[in-house]
Amino acid sequence: MAAFLKKSDASSMLLLVDGAVIFDWGNTRKKHLIHSMRKCLLNSLIGIAVSDGKIDTSQTLRELDIQDIGPRLSEHELNARVADLLKSRSGVFHNAAAVSQGMLKEMPARESYSPGEHYYYNNWDFNTLGAILEQQTGKSIYELFHTQIAQPLGMRDYKGKYTTIDGESKEFVAMPKTDGFYQFEKSKSKYPAYHFRMSSRDLALYGQLYLNNGKWNGRQIIPKTWIEASTRPYSIYNKKYHLAYGMLWRIRLTEDNKLRAFFHTGVGIHMLAVYPEEKMVLVHRVDTENEYHYNGNDIYRMLDLVFDAKLK
Repeated sequence: MAAFLKKSDASSMLLLVDGAVIFDWGNTRKKHLIHSMRKCLLNSLIGIAVSDGKIDTSQTLRELDIQDIGPRLSEHELNARVADLLKSRSGVFHNAAAVSQGMLKEMPARESYSPGEHYYYNNWDFNTLGAILEQQTGKSIYELFHTQIAQPLGMRDYKGKYTTIDGESKEFVAMPKTDGFYQFEKSKSKYPAYHFRMSSRDLALYGQLYLNNGKWNGRQIIPKTWIEASTRPYSIYNKKYHLAYGMLWRIRLTEDNKLRAFFHTGVGIHMLAVYPEEKMVLVHRVDTENEYHYNGNDIYRMLDLVFDAKLK
C-alpha cells in the first residue's frame, strides 16, 4: 500500500478500525485544502443548530429572508426549504462562488424544477446553507467548528483561524495558510464559499465522531438521529455503482440498497469515508495546494487495495 501511495503522488493516508489507527502513511499533520469535503463538515454544525432550535429545516428561503443578486430569486425559488438545500434539491439554479465547470455544465435553467423535485449538486445550495447557519447562530462557521467540534474532539491542528479572499481578483492571490477562508465572487452571488484547510489526523477524528453516532467521551456532540437522517439516500445519482446523496454526505449502498458507507470527496482525489459495518474510517489526501500529478482513477485502486488487504 505504501509503495502505491507514494507512486500515485498521494500525500497522506490514515485508516482507523474501531477507533484504533491501523495504517498511518505520509505527513498526516500537514494541513491541505479539503475542497468539497467542506460540505460534510457543515453537516455537523447544522445538526447541532437544529438540535439547539436555531435552525428549522422546514423553513423556506422566504421565511429566512434569503435573497441574492440579479437575477434575484423568484417567488417560486423562495419556496425552497432548508431541507431542500441540505439534499441539494433546492430548485435554485443560480450562479455561485467556487462553482466548477462541471457544475455549470449540468446546471438546469432557472425555475425548470420546483424545490425538492430535482437533485443537482451545486455550490449555491451549500454556500447559502453556510450563510443561513451564520445568520441563525450569529457566529462564523470557523468559530463554530472550533468550539463545537475541534475542541471537544481534541483536534491538534485545526485552530479556527480564518480570512477572506476575493475570488475574482485580477491580481495574484496566494492560497491562505489559515484553517479556513471565505471566497467571495460578488459578481455571481452575495454568498461566499467557505473553504477549510485540515490535516488528515484531524479529519480522521471527525470521521470517527460519525462512526460513533455523534458521541465522544460520553458526550453526545451531534444527535444520532441527525446522523441517521443525513446518511439516508435521498437521491440516487449513479445506479451502476449504487451511489446516492444524503444531506451533505455522499452515500454508497449495497446491492440490496442498505447503507455500505457514507463519504465525501474533494476534487475526486481527497476522501473521508466512514464504513459502519467494518467500523472503519478512511482518510486519503493529495497536496493540491502545490503541483501534483495524481491520476483520479488511482483513488479506486487505493480502495481496492484497502479491501483486498482486509479480506486476507
